[in-house]
Amino acid sequence: MARIAKRSSARSVRPAQRPSRPAKKAAAASVKPRAAKAPVRAKPAKQRPIELFYWPTPNGWKISIMLEECRLPYVVRPVNIAAGEQFAPEFLAISPNNRMPAIVDPQGPGGRPISVFESGAILQYLGRKTGKFYPANERGRVEVEQWLMWQMGGLGPMAGQAHHFRNYASEQLPYAIERYTNECHRLYGVMNTRLADRAFLAGKYSIADMACVGWISRYKQQGQDLDEFPHLKRWFETLMARPAVKRGMGIRVEAAKQVDMNDPKVRAVLFTQRARTK
Repeated sequence: MARIAKRSSARSVRPAQRPSRPAKKAAAASVKPRAAKAPVRAKPAKQRPIELFYWPTPNGWKISIMLEECRLPYVVRPVNIAAGEQFAPEFLAISPNNRMPAIVDPQGPGGRPISVFESGAILQYLGRKTGKFYPANERGRVEVEQWLMWQMGGLGPMAGQAHHFRNYASEQLPYAIERYTNECHRLYGVMNTRLADRAFLAGKYSIADMACVGWISRYKQQGQDLDEFPHLKRWFETLMARPAVKRGMGIRVEAAKQVDMNDPKVRAVLFTQRARTK
């Protein structure tokens, strides 16, 4: 009897009937899918502007051009070098060499503020920060760096001396005028040769070009004639046509227009400084 009961029990348990296909469709239609919620995206933090400590000179233009080319937000902090503002303790804390330009980036490495002085170092920093106009690959970076250093160690200082002795020296010194005008002419020739078979100094437009254009813009004050250097002239006209270069070199400071280079106080500040010891 036990076996019969067991079999009888087994036969009485039937599997549930599967719903017909029309029933499945009806059930599926009755269940409306819930609309997926759009992911909540955090708003990007507003980029705080870089502070540019500036005076309208070829060195100052290097950085304003780069900031404009990279479309970075920035504010101009004029440093009146004719009035000695470059010796203020607040500025020396940023630029120990009491020279502009300098920058303060409130969103530096690690999100913390950083100050940078020396125009070449600033250009390299901004190039690394943005990934623009400063190649990431070593071969391309070397091409840019050698011409950037060429400007900083050659074109800038020599053109500056030619400019000084031709325009600002208290007495005309033929030897100094000839020495620096000739050296400036030689450097223009180096650029002209370099640009004979390429559009820009490092092949592609870079911070090396930005570093040079402001100095070339003063070729007349340096006693040079661009018609002697056709490849350099073509390069110069190309750069001066760039909107960012126009904007960067177009920043005007009202106080700069009022500087009298014949004022003994101005000349003392600019041309007779010695080491300042505590």
